[in-house]
Amino acid sequence: MTSDITLFVNPSAGRGRGARAARPAAAVLRDAGFHVRTVVGTDAPDALRRAREAVAGGTGALIAVGGDGMVSLALQAVAGTPTPLGVVAVGTGNDFARANRLPVRDPAAAGRAVARSLKGDGGRAVDLGRVRGRAGDTWFGTVLASGFDSRVNDRGNRLRFPTGRLRYDAAMIAELAALRPIPYRIRLDDGPEQQLEATLVAVGNADSYGGGMRICGSARLDDGLFDITVVGPCSRSTLLAVFPRVYRGTHLGHPAVTVHRAARVTLAADGITGYADGEPLGPLPLTAETVPGAVRLLGAAR
Repeated sequence: MTSDITLFVNPSAGRGRGARAARPAAAVLRDAGFHVRTVVGTDAPDALRRAREAVAGGTGALIAVGGDGMVSLALQAVAGTPTPLGVVAVGTGNDFARANRLPVRDPAAAGRAVARSLKGDGGRAVDLGRVRGRAGDTWFGTVLASGFDSRVNDRGNRLRFPTGRLRYDAAMIAELAALRPIPYRIRLDDGPEQQLEATLVAVGNADSYGGGMRICGSARLDDGLFDITVVGPCSRSTLLAVFPRVYRGTHLGHPAVTVHRAARVTLAADGITGYADGEPLGPLPLTAETVPGAVRLLGAAR
């Protein structure tokens, strides 16, 4: 194991927590005997290019400092390679870190977990989802979203006012007003194509998205399978009544909700964008497959 490792930093994560978190994490890692190099991109494509260069150059680990968006970028660089991933989770949602029981918003604790793992087990192998597209593969660690939730994202990304979290609250209100079932075509593994109407379909490698919404509450990161949560057609009042239960995962028992398990899923629906780890993938149809042990995650609970 090389002692040279790379901190991959999003300075704007968590309203500036990314830049501040890099310092105590780096200090802990240096005290543990590692030589730490910091990489900060000017934008997402530049950051990803720099991360891939670090991996190709033989860095001993890539440590993502930020939120789920930064973890998503880091996954594109390390998935399928021998380079382990560390996470210093200081973003808003931190769903990937929580799913793996990593320290959240405690950069020094996260640095210690990474150092122990680098000197000990070398990281735990965890599954990732992979979506194949014309521009290449996109990897994700938590949930691929489509339907009502992705429409809220689409609308929120278009709004200029209000700003911050209120923008997505406004988008949700607008999408509730326009709520209607979406005709989907779904294929699980090598089974037949199914046609159904749904409010949303979520493909979970991990259990939560959106900062703790356990939409795929039984998903595991080491079983080689997705949990696919289908929320069937429902009224606005039903959706509003069920929504608070998502944070506990108890929505899975509602009659409108069904859960499937598969290693590969194809989703098709007109006018729907897929999002994975909160980042846009592009319009459906999309095919996602699980890749067992696609990344070695430092400090993850077994």
